[in-house]
Amino acid sequence: MTRVLVPQLAEPPARPIGGAVLALAGATMGTTWSVRLVAPPTADARALTAMAQRELDEVVRQMSPWEPLSDLSRYNRAAGGSWTPLPPAFVQVLRCALQIAEAAGGAFDPTLGALVDFWGFGPRPFSGAPPDVEDVAKARETAGWRRLVLDGDSLFQPGGLRLDLNGIAKGFAVDQVAAALDRAGARSYLVEVGGELRGTGAKPDGQPWWVELERPPAANDGVRTLVALHGLSVATSGDYRRFFEHGGRRYAHTLDPATAAPAANPTVSVTVLDESCMRADAYATALTVMAPDAALAFAAEHGLAAMILAHGPTGLEERLSPALAAMLDA
Repeated sequence: MTRVLVPQLAEPPARPIGGAVLALAGATMGTTWSVRLVAPPTADARALTAMAQRELDEVVRQMSPWEPLSDLSRYNRAAGGSWTPLPPAFVQVLRCALQIAEAAGGAFDPTLGALVDFWGFGPRPFSGAPPDVEDVAKARETAGWRRLVLDGDSLFQPGGLRLDLNGIAKGFAVDQVAAALDRAGARSYLVEVGGELRGTGAKPDGQPWWVELERPPAANDGVRTLVALHGLSVATSGDYRRFFEHGGRRYAHTLDPATAAPAANPTVSVTVLDESCMRADAYATALTVMAPDAALAFAAEHGLAAMILAHGPTGLEERLSPALAAMLDA
């Protein structure tokens, strides 16, 4: 079965006049990126590739915990009681992260850097087994988004707090590449970084950028959901992407701030559509932490277009938020 999601638009995207579809690609953040755009015959693919790569490299330079000299690493090493000046893009991401942390009641928390390391999903060497209870308790004491104090472009380090922006930075990177394409005069493109996407405009044949929403391997049901990306982004969080197994149990990379451990609810994957890939990325993470019914209620309350797949009595069950269901009826 194939379903089609169509966002409600004031007017359809204009069909580009002439031009060819260029394909750009590269590597970033431990994954790959790609761009397809409608460009005039004189467009320089190498220059556009370099432009996109610069945007992505800058996000890594500022926000990667794997880069010892990144702004994030610099803050994480800062002494307690000190202030760290941050670049405007970093501040933008952090402000968005704090807004979503508050809205989601802490289900999204950008201060779990130490816990991410202990559970084997950060740059620190990992033993392959769950961490000691004492280590988790100590890291939990120093975490907490409410401990973050941002004054203009400076962030206070209360002592021992370690940021981790992996639940939002990749979506922001998608937005940054899209913004760079806008500045370069592109009016029709599809940006993808590690499976997260943003599209706008139409292809030369007048068709929008159709993409298929990701479904987990366990969803062996033949259901395909296609969405027309025009001024829209999509991000998916799933327990099958990064995990380790120990003692017959799977531990996924999304941590529940309330338990300081990998989320242990029935949710398998969450997909969120939003104008901003940064917001879609963070909200997908937050909804993955919530129980499926709570996630659906939150999405409905906040007008989020979300698809939630979770284990149920009859197997894998799908929940669609009202905003996403409305796209099916468009």
